[in-house]
Formats: sequence, structure tokens, C-alpha cells
Amino acid sequence: MSENMNIDPRGVRSFWIELPFTVGIMSLALFIRLAIAPVSAGLQYVTFFPAITLAAIFGGYRAGLLATAMGVGFATYFFIAPYYSFENEGLKIVSWSNLVFIVDGFLVSFSIEAMHRYRKKSEAELAEIKQSHLQVSRLNSELDEMIRLQRETEQELLISATAFEAQDGIMITDSSGVILRVNQAFTEITGYSSEEAVGQTPRLLKSGRHDADFYAAMWECIKRTGQWSGEIWDRRKNGEVFPKWLTITEVKSFDGNSVHYVSSQVDITARKASEDRIHNLAFYDPLTQLPNRRLLLDRLRHAVSFSLRDGRNVALMFIDLDKFKKLNDTLGHDIGDLLLKQVAERTCTCVRECDTVARLGGDEFVVLLDGLGGSLHEAAAQAKQIGRKIIDVLNQTYYLAGHEHQSGASVGIALFDEHCRTADDLLKQADIAMYQAKKAGRNTLRFFDPEMQASILARVALEKDFKEALLKENFYIFYQPVISNGGRVAGAEALVRWRHAIRGIVSPADFIPLAEETGLIVPLGNWVLKTACRQLADWSSRDDTRDLTIAVNVSARQLKQEDFVATVMGLIEETGASPQRLKLELTESMLVSDAESIIIKMNLLKAAGITFALDDFGTGYSSLAYLSRLPLDQLKVDQSFVRNIETEESAVVICAATINLAHNLKLKVVAEGVENEAQRKFLSSVHQCDFLQGYLFSKPVPIDEFEKFIRNYRVL
Repeated sequence: MSENMNIDPRGVRSFWIELPFTVGIMSLALFIRLAIAPVSAGLQYVTFFPAITLAAIFGGYRAGLLATAMGVGFATYFFIAPYYSFENEGLKIVSWSNLVFIVDGFLVSFSIEAMHRYRKKSEAELAEIKQSHLQVSRLNSELDEMIRLQRETEQELLISATAFEAQDGIMITDSSGVILRVNQAFTEITGYSSEEAVGQTPRLLKSGRHDADFYAAMWECIKRTGQWSGEIWDRRKNGEVFPKWLTITEVKSFDGNSVHYVSSQVDITARKASEDRIHNLAFYDPLTQLPNRRLLLDRLRHAVSFSLRDGRNVALMFIDLDKFKKLNDTLGHDIGDLLLKQVAERTCTCVRECDTVARLGGDEFVVLLDGLGGSLHEAAAQAKQIGRKIIDVLNQTYYLAGHEHQSGASVGIALFDEHCRTADDLLKQADIAMYQAKKAGRNTLRFFDPEMQASILARVALEKDFKEALLKENFYIFYQPVISNGGRVAGAEALVRWRHAIRGIVSPADFIPLAEETGLIVPLGNWVLKTACRQLADWSSRDDTRDLTIAVNVSARQLKQEDFVATVMGLIEETGASPQRLKLELTESMLVSDAESIIIKMNLLKAAGITFALDDFGTGYSSLAYLSRLPLDQLKVDQSFVRNIETEESAVVICAATINLAHNLKLKVVAEGVENEAQRKFLSSVHQCDFLQGYLFSKPVPIDEFEKFIRNYRVL
């Protein structure tokens, strides 16, 4: 209790808080007592005693004593007669009720104070216990941390020991480079045992491949960063030089001085070999071991870049072997591969060390001639000389697994000049020149000509337009009348025409060969067949056209299609055309290859009623050999003979012989290119040619004009 009795600023401040609290609560108790009963009823302690208890609980013993004193005063003044007066004060205050109240107030105040003090003591002891518990917990945590660190240290030592004996070779040296320790992997990699290596320096492994600058840069990096990693070549005990990946780590003492160097090394011989194989696959042809397209283009771009910078000349040769496909087809790809290897070897003997011989694929080889000296004209002369040398060596006999083979080469050359902007341009130009060489004949060399490129670009553009026209069916049919010997219109030949949106009418001489080369002749030919069949179906319902025939030219590619017969019969069925009115025209050149298959297809169509004519008779190779076997109905005398019957005796003989031969074989004859009356009389009157066709009667015209021609035609 003495602690609360001390007069200190805190106690003063506490008292001035307790005082209004006590006065307030006692005043509230008095107000409640006065409100519930008259003063004469007594019972003043009904509200005063709880108020004293609350004052003592929340304000302490001083508040309890103050509340007791106020309660005695209030009781004396208000509830002991005379009321509202302190008369006979001494007797009123010392009444038994007041004495009992005072004793109770003291007991309550000091009992609660004792309880407060006991609670505070208990709280202090509890706080002390908690503090002790925290200290114990902290000690336990520190102990756990020490145990963890000890375990980590043991684990690190175990890991270090394991790592030291791992697959990586480990070498530890002192600060001066003397080897202190090596592991078993080091011995397996280098061949040096621990006894042989300890006491030596790493110079024991030096291969001699790296100069002093390399090692100076390595140690400068170690001093600056504390570590160096990189690929290095060392020498094993047996003298073999090998690549390894080396990591050197500097170990410093607490004062910052170098005390050890730890090196980790991995033998990367297998990895380097794998990388070399991958590099070869990426940049070299696996068959000939020559650079492939990728490496060639890389070197070509570098050469072009240097040419632009210092003006040195660059030439590119594109080489294509003659008759290579035939060799592959007849003797097999293994023999073809042997030829390609020999071609690669022979070509390499013809070029300089600075040049590049590459294989692009198939039988295509490219030679890059870099750094040709002198003017562009002199560079061209050098390139031509090398090109001729290559053609000569490639033209020599090849001995291929017991087979002798004679081959040749077509060579195209392009020089990097003002017509060429990039490496890709140069490659395209050499390719174009090579194709021109192939057209000129075997064992030929050609230089790129800008006009040649312009022609090819125009052809490429025409091919693109042709494909679009085919998709949109921007073609139409002209019909040229065929006149019988008796003077009537017997039918027509269907001739395809192409009206280009910009070029106008494109000559068949331009787009038919293009269609043949690209394979587009098949869909084009099928479209012509379908259009002709539709026209026959339309004519079949009219008296003046019911008996007319339409002749359609068939290409070799069409005939070679496996489904050619099914396609023709399908079109006839689809359109409703009469097969007897459809005539298919073939040329003699189609019979040179695959004649047996063609004859089978002709017989199948012949059985359905379709007729056949052999076009341009007398200009081919083997018409007489197959004439009796082919299911033909007509022969067509080529217009080159008809045109010259008035001036050349040989033309007269050929025409007469052809007509007689055909008649003897029970075939009809059609003479093409009849342009004047003398030719007509000679063919029809003198030699009884069955049918005539030419500008004397009509040029090829659209369907409307052709039908008008039929209505107006009069026998000549």
C-alpha cells in the first residue's frame, strides 16, 4: 500500500482522475436513491455501497475511501433526521449505521486494493515466466541453428568430397601454381596419376596450341573476377592433344590474399566431335562432303560484300550433268552416287584453293570463283578458262563399279556486275545461263545475258497469267472448217485461243509449249474436250449440223494420264455428245515413247465409236512402223508439204505417196494448209484427197462465224 501512498507527479495526476470519477459515481448513486424512495425510508446504502465498490475497483483504495466519506456525508445529510441538515451533527455521524458503513467501506476498499496488488504481482510473475520462456525459446532456436549449420557444414563437406571424386577432373594448386591435389577423374582424363601430378605445375598439360597472349588474358580475368571458364586444348600423358572445358576459381584467405586455385575440367572430345558432325550436316553435303547450299550462300554473300567494298571480281558457275537421270534410272541410285562423288573430285581439281565447289542437290554443282583479277573482261576470260577445264574433265569416261559411263556437263556463268544486286541474284543468273547452255547442246558453256533474264521473267509472268486464265476459264475455241472432196462442210478442227486482258490475243505458239512444260496442258486439254463435246451435243439437235464432226488435238501428257480413257468417256456422258462425231488428233512424236500403252487406250476409245487422226504425217520418226497397228481413221498431210506442191517436186511426190498409202490402208486423208485453187485442184481432182482444210475456205473463227459459214457456204 505504501507504493500508492507516495506523492509523485504520476500519483497526483492519478488522484485528479480518481476524484471526479468518485464524485460522479457517488452523485449518481445519490440521485438513484432519491429517485426510488423518500428520504424517510432510509435504505441509503442500497445504492451507496455498490458505488463504493465500483469506485474501489476502478479507482483504487483512495477512491473507495473517498466514496465512503461521501456516502457518510450524504447519508447524514439526506437520510438521518432531521433531514437535509447536519444539526446534532455529532450524534448523526456517529450513528450505528454510519459506523457500519464506514467499516464496510474500509473493508471493501482495502480488500479490493489487496486483490489489485495480488493481481499485479501475479501478472509480474507471469510476465517474468513469459520472459524466461522467451529466453528458453531463443536459446532453443540458437541451438537448432547451430545444429543446422553443423549439419550443413557436414553436408557441404560431404558434397565437396563427393564432387572432388566426381566425373569432372579437379586440380588444386597453391598460390604459386604448384599442384597440391588431383582427383581420380583428373587421372582418367589426363593419364597422370596423383603421384605424378602433385608437385608439378599445370604446364605439365600444356599443348602448345595457345600463345602467351591467351594465357595472359586468362590470368588477367582470374585476378579481376576471381574465375575463368573456357575451352582449352591440353595434352594427355600419351601425347594426344584434346579439347576440354576448364573452369579456374581463385580461393582467397580472410585477408584477401590468394591461397589456392581450384580448376575443374571436363573432356569435351566427344562433344566436339558431335558438334563437328552437326556442323557438317548443317553446312556440307553428306554424299560428296562439298559445301551445301547454305554454306555456299554464306560464302557468296561474303564474296559479294568484299566485291562491293574493294572492287574485286566474283563469278559463279552453275553446273548440270548431262544424262544423269538416265544413269540413275538404268543403273540405280548407288551408281548415280558414285558418279556424283567422282564429279565432285574432278571439279575440285580444276579450281583454285580460294574457290568454293558446292553441291546444291541432285546433279547440280556450283563453283564460286572469288577474287578474280583485272577488269571484268579479264575476269570473264579466267572464268571461261576454268569452265572449259571443268567441262573437259567431266567429259572423260567414268568407271563406276564395273560400268563405264560417258557424261558431260552444261555450265552457266554469271559475273557480279551492274546487272546483279545481291548474292541471290547472282545465283539466279548463273542458273539461267546454265539452262541456256543445256538448250544449246551438251558440253556447252554460256555466260548470263540480261536479255536472257528478261525473256525468262516474261515467261514466268506469262505462266502466272496462264494459271489464272485456266482457273477463270479465260479461253475460247475457234473452229476451222474441214471440207469434203464433194464440196460439203464435213466438220471442223477445234483450236484453243487465249485472249489476255493486257497482251490481247496470245499466240498458241507461246502458250501451248508453256502448258506442255508446266503440265497445265492436261487441264487445258480436258477443258477443250469438254467444250467440243458440248458443241457436238448442241449441234445434234439441228438438221444442218447434226452430221458434223469436231477434231480435237490431244497432247502427249494427256494420253499418258492413267485415267485418260475414263476422262474422255466421262465428258461424253456428261455432255450427251455422240462419240461417233468426236475425232481425236495425235502427232507422230507421241508414238516414240510408251507406244503400247497409247495403242491400248486408243483401242478402248475406238470401241466406243471415237475416231482417230494422225496429224502432221511425214514429219515424225516412226509413223510407218506403227501405222498398221494404230486404230486410225485418217491421216493428215502436213501443211509444209501442201504449201510447196506448186514449187517443189519432192512435195508433190510426198503428197501423192501419202494419199496413196492412206487409201491402200483404208484410211481417209485430210490435207492441211490449202490456201489457193491450184492446191485444191491438185489434191482433190488429181489425187482424190478426201478432205481439205485451209485459208482457201476459212481461217479459224468463233462459233458464231463458223455456223454462219455453214449456212452461206457454196461448193467451189
